[in-house]
Amino acid sequence: MKVNRILVICLAFFLVHVSVKAQNPIIKNREYPQGYFRSPLDIPPQASGTFGELRSTHFHAGDDYRTQQRVGLPLFAVAEGYVARVRVQIGGGGNSVYINHPNGFTSVYLHMHEFNAQLAAIVKAKQYELQRFDVDISLEEAVVPVRKGDRIGLAGNTGSSQGPHLHFEIRDTKKEAPLNPQLFGLKFPDNLAPLIRGITVYDLADEPFSEHTPRRHLSLQSAQVLPVNGRFGVGINTVDRHNGTSFNNGVYSIELLLDGRPVSTVLFEELSFATSGTIHSYIDYPYYILKKTRIQKSFKDPNNPINIFHFLEGDGSITLTDNQEHTLTYRVRDVHGNTSTHTFKVRNTPSYTPVRQRAPGTAMFSFDRENRFSAENAEVIIPQNALYDHLHFSYHQGSRPNGGYSMMQHIHNRFIPLRDSYELKIKADSTLTDALKAKAIIVNAEGNSHGGNFEDGWVRTKTRSFGGFYIAIDTLPPTIQPQNISEGKNMAATNRINFKISDNLSGIQSFNGYIDDHWVLMEYDPKSRSLWHTLESDLQKGKHRFRLEVVDWKDNKQVYEVNFIR
Repeated sequence: MKVNRILVICLAFFLVHVSVKAQNPIIKNREYPQGYFRSPLDIPPQASGTFGELRSTHFHAGDDYRTQQRVGLPLFAVAEGYVARVRVQIGGGGNSVYINHPNGFTSVYLHMHEFNAQLAAIVKAKQYELQRFDVDISLEEAVVPVRKGDRIGLAGNTGSSQGPHLHFEIRDTKKEAPLNPQLFGLKFPDNLAPLIRGITVYDLADEPFSEHTPRRHLSLQSAQVLPVNGRFGVGINTVDRHNGTSFNNGVYSIELLLDGRPVSTVLFEELSFATSGTIHSYIDYPYYILKKTRIQKSFKDPNNPINIFHFLEGDGSITLTDNQEHTLTYRVRDVHGNTSTHTFKVRNTPSYTPVRQRAPGTAMFSFDRENRFSAENAEVIIPQNALYDHLHFSYHQGSRPNGGYSMMQHIHNRFIPLRDSYELKIKADSTLTDALKAKAIIVNAEGNSHGGNFEDGWVRTKTRSFGGFYIAIDTLPPTIQPQNISEGKNMAATNRINFKISDNLSGIQSFNGYIDDHWVLMEYDPKSRSLWHTLESDLQKGKHRFRLEVVDWKDNKQVYEVNFIR
């Protein structure tokens, strides 16, 4: 008898949670050329990140190729075409190249260690012309043509990269929309089905989605029929896995079906940079803030313009009108077609009453109009369409923080994301003297700068987050720490002058180096706070004067000057 019970339990689990390694047809809106593009590297492809993967502020717009944990692997043009753009960013993609191909697609290579000689010369000339490190250069077709397999530079770790790798994209040239590179045949070895980690049911009723929305995190092993009452939605925690790595990558498609009928289909085939930031509305953002776990909602907030829903019935929420059992099924696929499914039962149960904490609010804000709020020491103007949903807006004033020049202003809370920036004004108290007004900024409760300028007794800024804010001042200039140069040092044996720079609050606005009063290129890596100048081979022997000026966003300037011998 006991053995039979065990068999029944195992069979129930098999019915509700199945991983299928076999490749199944994937959903696509268009066909993609196969064999046209080669790999951008000459090593076996292995992924550390994939297209559509959920990142902290955006959907990942390409594939990340591992580079054997090192910088300097050669990068190759994946097909014939021409370099249409070459860019150097502080943060972001770092050093990057864009190649337009005659078949209507653009390949993109980010975080490069260095460009090939021709591109490096173009970049350097523009940097000296503009007298700045970060440049964005558009090129005509005839300037830098490339053939398939031409070396365009070396893979690296520049920009906001957290380790050596190549971020690679293929975009629709006309729309400038990133497409899933693996659809072009540039696939990573993968016969593993996606992993379904959890399912969450949201009792939505007629309330805006928030941290107060009732959540039920289901046990994947349970065969229990789940009671629902009124409008509800469903979300899934899922990742993809690849052979030979431990990385949790993004899946290709997520389908939610009710009794076999599609309710919602999310497809990571194409993305839009215009809506990539809407990831905070796509996921259960309050739960992510609390638990650092990303649950992908199969329903959509009313003012989310996201374009990844291949199919959506209404807004993706569900309301059952009978008292029968219904079957909900999640079907998750990777780009190879490896598939996992999870099935569970629901029933409309009028006696079920969700535990709902009514959201306290100071005012009711609507996403489809401008919203204004004024208090004695704070003002808020939220533009039309800056919210993803209606909001029970809350406000209260706290005490004056240490080092603050205003009371703490609690502008709603950190659990609600915003689609766009809003205007925030905080009234300064009497301790903000005339001498300090130009140095005033708004910081959040954690002490991070949100910028701002003093005007008529208030400090005004634009920000894209809610939370606690107050007025602080930034009167300290950035710090400059020389690493390998000192007064009178002979620099003949080295080709670089190295520094570490940092700022205490508002952040680095600009840096400029001069040798004998002539501007010279300073290169910057914000991850390591490293700033350096590569000495030119034609710099004459003898004594030279070097000057470095670093300015923060409140115009505090630090100057370092030194004589050296070359």
